[in-house]
Amino acid sequence: MPFPDINPIALQLGPIAIRWYGIAYLTAIALGWYLLLRGARRPGSLWSGEQISDLIFYAALGLILGGRVGYILFYNFADYLRQPWAILAVWQGGMSFHGGLLGGLAACGWYTRKNQRSFFAVTDLLAPIVPIGLFLGRVANFVNGELWGAPTDLPWGVIFPGELAGGVPRHPSQLYEAFLEGVVLFAVLWPLSRRPQRTGLLSAVLLVLYGVFRCAIEFVREPDVQLGYLAGGWLTMGQVLSLPMVLAGLAIYVFYTRRQPAP
Repeated sequence: MPFPDINPIALQLGPIAIRWYGIAYLTAIALGWYLLLRGARRPGSLWSGEQISDLIFYAALGLILGGRVGYILFYNFADYLRQPWAILAVWQGGMSFHGGLLGGLAACGWYTRKNQRSFFAVTDLLAPIVPIGLFLGRVANFVNGELWGAPTDLPWGVIFPGELAGGVPRHPSQLYEAFLEGVVLFAVLWPLSRRPQRTGLLSAVLLVLYGVFRCAIEFVREPDVQLGYLAGGWLTMGQVLSLPMVLAGLAIYVFYTRRQPAP
């Protein structure tokens, strides 16, 4: 099927272009903020609205800065080293989930030190809303016609625009990721977050499931053109960065959550 004719620019105000990708980020932050504020109003909540707002601000800042720095370091360091001014050209794209995750974790660490909170209590609070951003971000990737999948002969293959896509049907891997990393992950984490859990469990589940889903989808996703396949032509950078997430999540579950009494 042909790629739907969707303009990646949602609104043009003179020289200022408001893109769907940016709207996806803002919408995800706003929805996550709303859901956590609503939870803070529940009887017995250990969080105030002001604390939630502060945490969302720092986490969003860490996510955006980490996502940009992560893309530069993990995916295109040589080019940015030759053209360091391009680092500021955020309108040209270039964000990494794994970098955003590390930036968000750093922000959580700073927040916990400032407010004397348990690190995993903070990450557990944020874990259930992460899939919202993943879902909206992957849909925005599809709208932009970027990060498409490998060629396929399946009936739902999409012919993406541009010479790099080759004019052949490809897996709409952005939508696969939106479903698994967004819908499925939210369907698992949100109900778990509504019941008392061992501290760290939600964080562990997020790391393991995201890592597994991402590694699986990478098999039908075209690798970044500047990197290609690694390790003899079968491993991708996305898998290299996701495997440690799975191991970290398993380690948190085995060595941290299992030592706590059942809630």
